[in-house]
Amino acid sequence: MADEATIPEDLSYLLTTNVPAHLTAVAADGSLVTYVVWVDYDGQHILTGSPVGSAKGRRFRKRAQVALSVVDPNDPWRRLSISGRVVDIQPDEGLALTNKLSQRYTGSPYPRPDEREVFAIEPDRIRAFRGRAAPPRPS
Repeated sequence: MADEATIPEDLSYLLTTNVPAHLTAVAADGSLVTYVVWVDYDGQHILTGSPVGSAKGRRFRKRAQVALSVVDPNDPWRRLSISGRVVDIQPDEGLALTNKLSQRYTGSPYPRPDEREVFAIEPDRIRAFRGRAAPPRPS
């Protein structure tokens, strides 16, 4: 395990394949709420979405701090643990992100035409866990 300044390239696939993430936000009463979410990574921000007016969106607008984890389904010790904050909220024009993620995670376009928005999360702290297998040691 190592703290990283950026998403390590060898683990970035966890944010760009069909592995669901767990996203934790702070509720109005200070309790923590965790969501299973579809995510994408643009090289700088982790992207996720929700319907306009959702509880998730209200929480992010009130308190931007979040934590996110994503685990490799083939090796649960290979994972990313990220803390950061929602730095931008934009309309999902034409459901571009939603359809991209739906295609990735389900194999088909998103079935509901509701208005959605995209949340851009800027990582502040990244903990990278590279799995059970230790790298070979030099002789």
